[in-house]
Amino acid sequence: MTAQAEKPSRVILLMKATTYRARPFLEAAGLLGIEVVKGLDMPPELAEYWQVPLGLQFDQPEQAVQAMVNFACKTPVQAILAVDDSATVLAALASEALGLAHNSSEAALAARNKHHMRQLLTAAGVPSPKFRLYDMSDDPARIAAEVEYPCVVKPLLLSGSRGVIRADNPAEFDVAFRRLGRLLASMQRAPGSTQILIEDFIPGFEVALEGMLDQGELKVLALFDKPDPLDGPFFEETIYVTPSRLPDPIQAEIAACTASAAAALGLRHGPIHAELRVNEAGPWIVEVAGRSIGGLCSQTLRFGPKASLEELILRQAVGLEIDSWRGEEGARGVMMIPIPASGLLKRVTGVEAARQVPGIESVEITAQLYQPLVPLPEGESYLGFIFARGTQPDEVEAALRQAHAQLHFEVETLLPVLQ
Repeated sequence: MTAQAEKPSRVILLMKATTYRARPFLEAAGLLGIEVVKGLDMPPELAEYWQVPLGLQFDQPEQAVQAMVNFACKTPVQAILAVDDSATVLAALASEALGLAHNSSEAALAARNKHHMRQLLTAAGVPSPKFRLYDMSDDPARIAAEVEYPCVVKPLLLSGSRGVIRADNPAEFDVAFRRLGRLLASMQRAPGSTQILIEDFIPGFEVALEGMLDQGELKVLALFDKPDPLDGPFFEETIYVTPSRLPDPIQAEIAACTASAAAALGLRHGPIHAELRVNEAGPWIVEVAGRSIGGLCSQTLRFGPKASLEELILRQAVGLEIDSWRGEEGARGVMMIPIPASGLLKRVTGVEAARQVPGIESVEITAQLYQPLVPLPEGESYLGFIFARGTQPDEVEAALRQAHAQLHFEVETLLPVLQ
Protein backbone atom coordinates (compact mmCIF):
# COMPACT_ATOMS: atom_id res chain seq x y z
CA MET A 1 0.00 0.00 0.00
CA THR A 2 1.43 3.38 -0.99
CA ALA A 3 2.05 5.79 1.86
CA GLN A 4 -0.31 8.73 2.11
CA ALA A 5 0.95 12.30 2.11
CA GLU A 6 1.65 13.61 5.60
CA LYS A 7 -0.42 16.74 5.07
CA PRO A 8 -2.96 17.90 2.49
CA SER A 9 -1.16 19.19 -0.61
CA ARG A 10 -2.12 20.75 -3.91
CA VAL A 11 -0.19 21.00 -7.17
CA ILE A 12 -0.84 22.64 -10.52
CA LEU A 13 -0.17 20.18 -13.35
CA LEU A 14 0.50 21.89 -16.69
CA MET A 15 -0.48 19.83 -19.72
CA LYS A 16 -1.81 19.75 -23.25
CA ALA A 17 -5.33 18.39 -23.57
CA THR A 18 -4.04 15.48 -25.73
CA THR A 19 -1.07 14.41 -23.59
CA TYR A 20 -0.41 10.75 -22.70
CA ARG A 21 1.19 11.79 -19.44
CA ALA A 22 -1.77 13.11 -17.44
CA ARG A 23 -3.27 9.80 -16.30
CA PRO A 24 -0.16 8.45 -14.46
CA PHE A 25 0.23 11.73 -12.57
CA LEU A 26 -3.45 11.84 -11.62
CA GLU A 27 -3.40 8.23 -10.41
CA ALA A 28 -0.26 8.85 -8.34
CA ALA A 29 -1.74 12.02 -6.86
CA GLY A 30 -4.85 10.09 -5.84
CA LEU A 31 -2.75 7.50 -4.00
CA LEU A 32 -0.84 10.24 -2.19
CA GLY A 33 -3.89 12.31 -1.33
CA ILE A 34 -2.61 15.26 -3.37
CA GLU A 35 -5.14 17.54 -5.04
CA VAL A 36 -4.33 18.23 -8.70
CA VAL A 37 -5.38 21.42 -10.47
CA LYS A 38 -5.12 20.94 -14.23
CA GLY A 39 -3.53 23.84 -16.05
CA LEU A 40 -4.66 23.14 -19.61
CA ASP A 41 -3.26 24.82 -22.71
CA MET A 42 -6.41 26.53 -23.98
CA PRO A 43 -7.85 30.05 -24.17
CA PRO A 44 -9.53 31.17 -20.92
CA GLU A 45 -12.85 31.58 -22.73
CA LEU A 46 -12.79 27.96 -23.87
CA ALA A 47 -11.69 26.86 -20.39
CA GLU A 48 -14.67 28.66 -18.88
CA TYR A 49 -17.02 26.99 -21.37
CA TRP A 50 -15.61 23.53 -20.52
CA GLN A 51 -15.49 24.39 -16.80
CA VAL A 52 -11.73 23.89 -16.61
CA PRO A 53 -10.43 25.53 -13.40
CA LEU A 54 -7.26 26.89 -14.99
CA GLY A 55 -7.14 27.58 -18.72
CA LEU A 56 -3.73 28.86 -19.83
CA GLN A 57 -2.23 29.73 -23.18
CA PHE A 58 1.30 28.33 -23.10
CA ASP A 59 2.41 30.63 -25.94
CA GLN A 60 1.50 33.69 -23.81
CA PRO A 61 3.72 33.10 -20.75
CA GLU A 62 3.24 36.47 -19.04
CA GLN A 63 -0.54 36.13 -18.95
CA ALA A 64 -0.32 32.43 -18.04
CA VAL A 65 2.04 33.11 -15.11
CA GLN A 66 -0.20 35.90 -13.85
CA ALA A 67 -3.21 33.61 -14.03
CA MET A 68 -1.40 30.98 -11.92
CA VAL A 69 -0.27 33.60 -9.41
CA ASN A 70 -3.84 34.89 -9.09
CA PHE A 71 -5.11 31.35 -8.62
CA ALA A 72 -2.46 30.47 -6.02
CA CYS A 73 -3.17 33.64 -4.01
CA LYS A 74 -6.72 32.37 -3.46
CA THR A 75 -5.97 28.64 -3.44
CA PRO A 76 -2.40 27.95 -2.24
CA VAL A 77 -0.34 25.32 -4.07
CA GLN A 78 2.85 23.50 -3.06
CA ALA A 79 4.25 22.95 -6.56
CA ILE A 80 3.76 23.60 -10.27
CA LEU A 81 4.77 20.73 -12.56
CA ALA A 82 4.88 20.27 -16.33
CA VAL A 83 4.07 16.80 -17.63
CA ASP A 84 6.14 17.28 -20.81
CA ASP A 85 8.42 19.69 -22.67
CA SER A 86 5.63 22.03 -23.73
CA ALA A 87 5.38 23.76 -20.34
CA THR A 88 8.69 23.25 -18.49
CA VAL A 89 9.72 26.89 -18.94
CA LEU A 90 6.24 28.11 -17.98
CA ALA A 91 6.29 25.96 -14.82
CA ALA A 92 9.66 27.44 -13.87
CA LEU A 93 8.49 31.02 -14.44
CA ALA A 94 5.35 30.53 -12.34
CA SER A 95 7.31 28.74 -9.60
CA GLU A 96 9.77 31.65 -9.46
CA ALA A 97 6.92 34.14 -9.19
CA LEU A 98 5.42 32.16 -6.28
CA GLY A 99 8.69 31.25 -4.55
CA LEU A 100 8.19 27.51 -5.06
CA ALA A 101 10.97 24.96 -5.45
CA HIS A 102 11.83 24.44 -9.11
CA ASN A 103 14.57 24.85 -11.66
CA SER A 104 15.30 28.42 -12.66
CA SER A 105 13.59 29.64 -15.81
CA GLU A 106 17.04 30.08 -17.39
CA ALA A 107 17.86 26.42 -16.75
CA ALA A 108 14.47 25.29 -18.00
CA LEU A 109 14.98 27.28 -21.20
CA ALA A 110 18.48 25.85 -21.66
CA ALA A 111 17.07 22.32 -21.45
CA ARG A 112 14.35 23.24 -23.94
CA ASN A 113 16.40 25.09 -26.58
CA LYS A 114 18.91 22.79 -28.30
CA HIS A 115 21.24 25.61 -29.39
CA HIS A 116 21.41 27.20 -25.95
CA MET A 117 22.01 23.73 -24.51
CA ARG A 118 24.96 23.10 -26.86
CA GLN A 119 26.48 26.48 -25.99
CA LEU A 120 26.39 25.79 -22.26
CA LEU A 121 27.61 22.19 -22.56
CA THR A 122 30.53 23.23 -24.74
CA ALA A 123 31.47 26.07 -22.41
CA ALA A 124 31.49 23.65 -19.47
CA GLY A 125 33.58 21.06 -21.30
CA VAL A 126 30.81 18.43 -21.33
CA PRO A 127 31.30 16.06 -24.30
CA SER A 128 28.84 17.05 -27.02
CA PRO A 129 29.09 17.47 -30.81
CA LYS A 130 30.28 20.51 -32.73
CA PHE A 131 27.36 22.63 -33.93
CA ARG A 132 26.30 25.59 -36.06
CA LEU A 133 23.09 27.62 -36.07
CA TYR A 134 21.21 28.71 -39.20
CA ASP A 135 17.75 29.93 -40.18
CA MET A 136 15.39 28.00 -42.40
CA SER A 137 15.48 30.94 -44.86
CA ASP A 138 19.26 30.48 -45.38
CA ASP A 139 20.59 28.97 -48.61
CA PRO A 140 21.12 25.22 -48.05
CA ALA A 141 23.58 24.98 -50.95
CA ARG A 142 25.87 27.49 -49.26
CA ILE A 143 25.56 25.79 -45.87
CA ALA A 144 26.20 22.36 -47.41
CA ALA A 145 29.69 23.53 -48.37
CA GLU A 146 30.43 24.73 -44.82
CA VAL A 147 29.44 21.75 -42.66
CA GLU A 148 31.24 18.46 -42.04
CA TYR A 149 29.74 15.05 -42.82
CA PRO A 150 28.02 13.03 -41.55
CA CYS A 151 25.91 15.67 -39.81
CA VAL A 152 22.47 15.95 -38.23
CA VAL A 153 19.87 18.61 -39.04
CA LYS A 154 17.72 19.52 -36.01
CA PRO A 155 14.93 21.91 -35.00
CA LEU A 156 15.59 23.90 -31.83
CA LEU A 157 12.36 23.32 -29.93
CA LEU A 158 10.80 20.02 -31.01
CA SER A 159 11.22 16.77 -29.06
CA GLY A 160 11.00 13.02 -29.61
CA SER A 161 13.37 13.06 -32.63
CA ARG A 162 10.81 15.06 -34.60
CA GLY A 163 12.46 16.88 -37.49
CA VAL A 164 15.87 15.28 -36.86
CA ILE A 165 17.54 14.07 -40.09
CA ARG A 166 21.03 12.75 -40.85
CA ALA A 167 22.89 13.83 -44.00
CA ASP A 168 26.05 12.13 -45.31
CA ASN A 169 26.82 14.47 -48.22
CA PRO A 170 25.81 17.87 -49.68
CA ALA A 171 22.95 16.42 -51.77
CA GLU A 172 21.39 14.72 -48.74
CA PHE A 173 21.94 17.88 -46.70
CA ASP A 174 20.03 20.00 -49.22
CA VAL A 175 17.05 17.60 -49.06
CA ALA A 176 17.13 17.38 -45.25
CA PHE A 177 17.44 21.13 -44.70
CA ARG A 178 14.55 21.92 -47.04
CA ARG A 179 12.41 19.16 -45.53
CA LEU A 180 12.90 20.48 -42.02
CA GLY A 181 12.23 23.99 -43.26
CA ARG A 182 8.85 22.90 -44.64
CA LEU A 183 7.98 21.27 -41.32
CA LEU A 184 8.86 24.41 -39.38
CA ALA A 185 6.94 26.61 -41.82
CA SER A 186 3.81 24.49 -41.25
CA MET A 187 3.88 25.01 -37.48
CA GLN A 188 2.81 27.86 -35.25
CA ARG A 189 5.59 30.37 -34.96
CA ALA A 190 7.41 30.82 -31.65
CA PRO A 191 10.79 32.34 -30.73
CA GLY A 192 13.47 30.12 -32.26
CA SER A 193 10.98 28.13 -34.32
CA THR A 194 12.54 29.11 -37.66
CA GLN A 195 16.10 28.25 -36.61
CA ILE A 196 17.92 25.06 -37.57
CA LEU A 197 20.82 23.46 -35.70
CA ILE A 198 23.49 21.50 -37.58
CA GLU A 199 25.53 19.08 -35.47
CA ASP A 200 28.23 16.54 -36.14
CA PHE A 201 26.81 13.02 -36.06
CA ILE A 202 27.94 11.09 -32.97
CA PRO A 203 28.44 7.37 -33.66
CA GLY A 204 27.91 4.84 -30.90
CA PHE A 205 25.43 2.95 -28.74
CA GLU A 206 22.57 5.07 -27.40
CA VAL A 207 21.18 5.01 -23.86
CA ALA A 208 18.63 6.99 -21.87
CA LEU A 209 19.06 7.96 -18.24
CA GLU A 210 16.12 8.66 -15.97
CA GLY A 211 16.92 10.50 -12.76
CA MET A 212 15.92 12.98 -10.09
CA LEU A 213 17.83 16.07 -9.01
CA ASP A 214 17.80 17.26 -5.41
CA GLN A 215 19.72 20.49 -4.77
CA GLY A 216 21.86 19.68 -7.80
CA GLU A 217 22.69 16.11 -6.79
CA LEU A 218 21.70 13.43 -9.30
CA LYS A 219 19.92 10.26 -8.18
CA VAL A 220 19.91 7.74 -11.05
CA LEU A 221 16.57 5.92 -11.21
CA ALA A 222 17.19 3.86 -14.33
CA LEU A 223 19.57 3.50 -17.25
CA PHE A 224 17.92 2.19 -20.43
CA ASP A 225 19.72 0.48 -23.29
CA LYS A 226 18.40 1.19 -26.79
CA PRO A 227 19.41 -2.01 -28.60
CA ASP A 228 18.16 -0.96 -32.05
CA PRO A 229 20.75 1.12 -33.96
CA LEU A 230 19.89 4.81 -34.20
CA ASP A 231 22.06 5.81 -37.15
CA GLY A 232 19.54 7.66 -39.32
CA PRO A 233 18.50 9.02 -41.67
CA PHE A 234 15.69 9.41 -39.11
CA PHE A 235 15.91 8.59 -35.42
CA GLU A 236 12.74 6.76 -34.48
CA GLU A 237 13.19 5.15 -31.06
CA THR A 238 11.81 1.67 -30.51
CA ILE A 239 13.05 -0.50 -27.62
CA TYR A 240 14.14 0.63 -24.14
CA VAL A 241 15.42 -2.02 -21.71
CA THR A 242 16.62 -1.60 -18.12
CA PRO A 243 18.89 -2.38 -16.33
CA SER A 244 21.60 -1.56 -18.82
CA ARG A 245 23.92 -4.31 -19.97
CA LEU A 246 26.88 -1.96 -20.24
CA PRO A 247 29.81 -2.56 -17.84
CA ASP A 248 29.52 -0.84 -14.46
CA PRO A 249 32.47 1.55 -15.08
CA ILE A 250 30.82 2.82 -18.28
CA GLN A 251 27.50 3.24 -16.47
CA ALA A 252 29.30 5.31 -13.83
CA GLU A 253 30.79 7.49 -16.60
CA ILE A 254 27.32 7.98 -18.10
CA ALA A 255 25.93 9.10 -14.74
CA ALA A 256 28.86 11.48 -14.18
CA CYS A 257 28.47 12.95 -17.68
CA THR A 258 24.74 13.48 -17.10
CA ALA A 259 25.37 15.15 -13.73
CA SER A 260 27.93 17.47 -15.36
CA ALA A 261 25.46 18.32 -18.12
CA ALA A 262 22.69 19.11 -15.62
CA ALA A 263 25.07 21.37 -13.69
CA ALA A 264 26.14 23.13 -16.91
CA LEU A 265 22.52 23.90 -17.77
CA GLY A 266 21.71 24.97 -14.21
CA LEU A 267 19.22 22.15 -13.56
CA ARG A 268 19.04 21.46 -9.82
CA HIS A 269 15.58 20.15 -8.95
CA GLY A 270 13.09 17.54 -10.10
CA PRO A 271 13.04 14.91 -12.83
CA ILE A 272 15.65 14.70 -15.56
CA HIS A 273 15.71 12.67 -18.76
CA ALA A 274 19.00 12.44 -20.67
CA GLU A 275 19.91 10.84 -23.99
CA LEU A 276 23.56 9.87 -24.50
CA ARG A 277 25.75 8.09 -27.04
CA VAL A 278 28.65 5.90 -25.93
CA ASN A 279 31.69 5.15 -28.11
CA GLU A 280 35.43 4.59 -27.67
CA ALA A 281 35.81 8.19 -26.45
CA GLY A 282 33.23 7.64 -23.67
CA PRO A 283 29.72 9.08 -23.21
CA TRP A 284 28.45 12.08 -25.19
CA ILE A 285 25.36 14.11 -24.38
CA VAL A 286 22.73 14.10 -27.11
CA GLU A 287 20.09 15.97 -25.11
CA VAL A 288 19.03 16.67 -21.52
CA ALA A 289 15.43 17.49 -20.58
CA GLY A 290 14.16 18.85 -17.29
CA ARG A 291 11.19 16.47 -17.20
CA SER A 292 10.49 12.75 -16.97
CA ILE A 293 10.48 10.20 -19.78
CA GLY A 294 7.86 10.77 -22.49
CA GLY A 295 4.82 8.88 -23.72
CA LEU A 296 3.70 5.94 -21.62
CA CYS A 297 7.28 4.73 -21.12
CA SER A 298 7.26 5.55 -17.40
CA GLN A 299 5.13 2.44 -16.89
CA THR A 300 8.35 0.41 -17.13
CA LEU A 301 9.54 1.80 -13.77
CA ARG A 302 8.41 0.87 -10.25
CA PHE A 303 9.96 1.85 -6.92
CA GLY A 304 9.60 0.70 -3.35
CA PRO A 305 6.16 -0.81 -2.66
CA LYS A 306 4.84 -0.53 -6.24
CA ALA A 307 5.29 3.25 -6.52
CA SER A 308 5.38 4.80 -10.00
CA LEU A 309 7.84 7.33 -11.35
CA GLU A 310 5.11 9.95 -11.20
CA GLU A 311 4.62 9.22 -7.51
CA LEU A 312 8.29 9.92 -6.84
CA ILE A 313 8.06 13.19 -8.77
CA LEU A 314 5.00 14.26 -6.80
CA ARG A 315 6.52 13.18 -3.48
CA GLN A 316 9.56 15.36 -4.08
CA ALA A 317 7.41 18.25 -5.31
CA VAL A 318 5.42 18.44 -2.06
CA GLY A 319 8.39 17.81 0.22
CA LEU A 320 8.06 14.10 0.95
CA GLU A 321 11.08 11.80 1.25
CA ILE A 322 12.30 9.86 -1.82
CA ASP A 323 15.92 8.96 -0.97
CA SER A 324 15.08 5.51 0.40
CA TRP A 325 12.97 4.44 -2.59
CA ARG A 326 14.67 1.87 -4.82
CA GLY A 327 13.77 0.36 -8.16
CA GLU A 328 12.22 -3.08 -8.37
CA GLU A 329 14.43 -6.11 -8.97
CA GLY A 330 14.56 -7.76 -12.39
CA ALA A 331 14.45 -6.35 -15.90
CA ARG A 332 11.78 -4.30 -17.64
CA GLY A 333 11.34 -2.85 -21.08
CA VAL A 334 9.08 -0.99 -23.45
CA MET A 335 8.74 -0.87 -27.20
CA MET A 336 7.39 2.25 -28.84
CA ILE A 337 5.61 0.75 -31.84
CA PRO A 338 6.86 2.53 -34.96
CA ILE A 339 4.56 3.80 -37.70
CA PRO A 340 5.26 1.71 -40.84
CA ALA A 341 3.98 4.23 -43.40
CA SER A 342 1.93 7.38 -43.90
CA GLY A 343 -1.77 6.87 -44.39
CA LEU A 344 -5.05 6.05 -42.69
CA LEU A 345 -5.02 3.38 -39.96
CA LYS A 346 -7.75 0.92 -41.03
CA ARG A 347 -7.21 -2.14 -38.85
CA VAL A 348 -5.00 -3.60 -36.12
CA THR A 349 -4.72 -7.37 -35.63
CA GLY A 350 -2.64 -9.65 -33.44
CA VAL A 351 -3.00 -7.68 -30.21
CA GLU A 352 -4.23 -10.64 -28.18
CA ALA A 353 -1.49 -12.87 -29.60
CA ALA A 354 1.08 -10.26 -28.62
CA ARG A 355 -0.33 -10.12 -25.09
CA GLN A 356 0.09 -13.90 -24.77
CA VAL A 357 3.85 -13.80 -25.38
CA PRO A 358 5.63 -14.85 -22.15
CA GLY A 359 6.99 -11.83 -20.32
CA ILE A 360 4.60 -9.33 -21.88
CA GLU A 361 2.74 -7.22 -19.30
CA SER A 362 0.54 -5.19 -21.63
CA VAL A 363 0.04 -3.99 -25.20
CA GLU A 364 -1.54 -0.56 -25.59
CA ILE A 365 -2.50 0.70 -29.04
CA THR A 366 -2.80 4.47 -28.72
CA ALA A 367 -3.31 5.36 -32.40
CA GLN A 368 -6.95 5.83 -33.33
CA LEU A 369 -8.60 3.91 -36.17
CA TYR A 370 -9.47 5.96 -39.25
CA GLN A 371 -7.05 8.67 -38.23
CA PRO A 372 -4.05 9.72 -40.34
CA LEU A 373 -0.63 8.31 -39.42
CA VAL A 374 2.44 10.49 -39.87
CA PRO A 375 5.85 8.82 -39.34
CA LEU A 376 9.05 10.62 -38.44
CA PRO A 377 10.57 13.04 -39.15
CA GLU A 378 7.30 14.99 -39.52
CA GLY A 379 5.25 12.90 -37.07
CA GLU A 380 5.24 13.14 -33.29
CA SER A 381 3.57 9.94 -32.06
CA TYR A 382 3.71 6.15 -32.16
CA LEU A 383 1.16 3.43 -32.85
CA GLY A 384 1.32 2.37 -29.22
CA PHE A 385 3.46 0.70 -26.57
CA ILE A 386 4.42 -2.86 -25.58
CA PHE A 387 5.57 -3.50 -22.00
CA ALA A 388 7.55 -6.49 -20.77
CA ARG A 389 9.32 -7.71 -17.66
CA GLY A 390 11.58 -10.62 -16.79
CA THR A 391 14.64 -11.67 -14.85
CA GLN A 392 17.21 -10.59 -17.46
CA PRO A 393 17.36 -7.75 -20.02
CA ASP A 394 17.97 -10.19 -22.90
CA GLU A 395 14.71 -12.05 -22.29
CA VAL A 396 12.78 -8.79 -21.98
CA GLU A 397 14.16 -7.57 -25.31
CA ALA A 398 13.31 -10.90 -26.95
CA ALA A 399 9.75 -10.78 -25.59
CA LEU A 400 9.22 -7.27 -26.96
CA ARG A 401 10.44 -8.29 -30.41
CA GLN A 402 8.30 -11.44 -30.43
CA ALA A 403 5.20 -9.52 -29.36
CA HIS A 404 5.78 -6.86 -32.01
CA ALA A 405 6.04 -9.59 -34.66
CA GLN A 406 2.45 -10.66 -33.81
CA LEU A 407 1.04 -7.22 -34.60
CA HIS A 408 -0.20 -6.24 -38.04
CA PHE A 409 -1.36 -2.77 -39.04
CA GLU A 410 -3.42 -2.11 -42.15
CA VAL A 411 -2.63 1.38 -43.42
CA GLU A 412 -4.42 2.86 -46.42
CA THR A 413 -2.41 5.31 -48.47
CA LEU A 414 -4.00 8.74 -48.66
CA LEU A 415 -4.16 10.34 -52.08
CA PRO A 416 -2.66 13.84 -52.29
CA VAL A 417 -5.12 16.71 -52.49
CA LEU A 418 -5.12 18.33 -55.93
CA GLN A 419 -4.53 22.08 -55.89
